[in-house]
Amino acid sequence: MIKTRSEFLRRFNLQPSPKIERRVDNVLKQKLRPAAVMILLVERPHGLSLLLTQRAKTLRKHAGQISFPGGRFDQSDRHLLETALRETEEEIGLSRNDIEVVGRLQDYPVLSYYNIRPFIGFAKVEYALRRQPSEVAEIFEVPLADVLDPYNHYAYRIRKFIYDRVYFIPWQHRNIWGATAGILRELAEHLQPELKQQVSPLN
Repeated sequence: MIKTRSEFLRRFNLQPSPKIERRVDNVLKQKLRPAAVMILLVERPHGLSLLLTQRAKTLRKHAGQISFPGGRFDQSDRHLLETALRETEEEIGLSRNDIEVVGRLQDYPVLSYYNIRPFIGFAKVEYALRRQPSEVAEIFEVPLADVLDPYNHYAYRIRKFIYDRVYFIPWQHRNIWGATAGILRELAEHLQPELKQQVSPLN
């Protein structure tokens, strides 16, 4: 179980960047638009927590879903890390000066025609975060150990599109799924490669 910052970094840097094979249609691949998210970790007395948001129900796409802070690349951004930092500050009020970026995962293509680059950072949350009401309904934390535990990962198998399965991670009264759960699954496999095959199928 990963409880400390030092243990997380040791495990993260111990493994080479994973080579992730996905069945992406060539036409779809050419149309993907760049985006970036920030996987924010917070050091707490009980261990590491993951900071997540619930999207506003008034949004046109992915309303009400659990997500990482982030969004699509803007022409004013110098690079995708800039995108992740800018969107994080806009959505939850966390300054880039309060984030220590420690790495990233492989790009994650999604069916909404975006190619998401997930960055990982440790956040200094020493004050109340400020959500943007038009985009974020709620900001909350989840114990990192809970979302990395493969026994909490459930897969719904599909036969087409980009992936052959969609992941779900239940936590209390919430259901983390879609790209957020898929990215967390890849983080879990990167940190704990010995657990790669452990997943509970839904069908």
